[in-house]
Amino acid sequence: MLRWAKPSDAAELAQVFFAAVREGPSLYSEAQRAAWLPEPPAGQAWRDQLSAMNVAVVERGGRPGGFMSVQDGGYINLAFVHPDHQGSGIFRQLYARVEEWARDHGEPILWTHASLMAEPAFQAMGFLVIHHETVVRDGQKLTRAKMEKRLT
Repeated sequence: MLRWAKPSDAAELAQVFFAAVREGPSLYSEAQRAAWLPEPPAGQAWRDQLSAMNVAVVERGGRPGGFMSVQDGGYINLAFVHPDHQGSGIFRQLYARVEEWARDHGEPILWTHASLMAEPAFQAMGFLVIHHETVVRDGQKLTRAKMEKRLT
């Protein structure tokens, strides 16, 4: 089932986020993954972050299997699929809902900072790599791709 997130989804979305970063296949080392996300996000700050975005959720077995956010300005901030559901089409479903929202709201472009793991999935949706960049988290260097897709 594809739907928009509710405030009560915060804890389960945090678990999907954590599992996707820390448990799934990765091109990042364990030290990089731990620096990126040492523990599942929680508390009011996490709930506030989610409530400031439009978050699409796909449920599998009555629980979130993945989610993707979009904000005004066309920024896709969060895009994560639980490792148990990767390769099942969830990313494509989430992206279709996010693009529909962007078109309905007159956004001319969608853009993101994609992890090395998400870069191929975004490319499959028509995104182009603008450039690769490195961010430092807790002393670890993480490479990501700034990507965009023009909708007009």
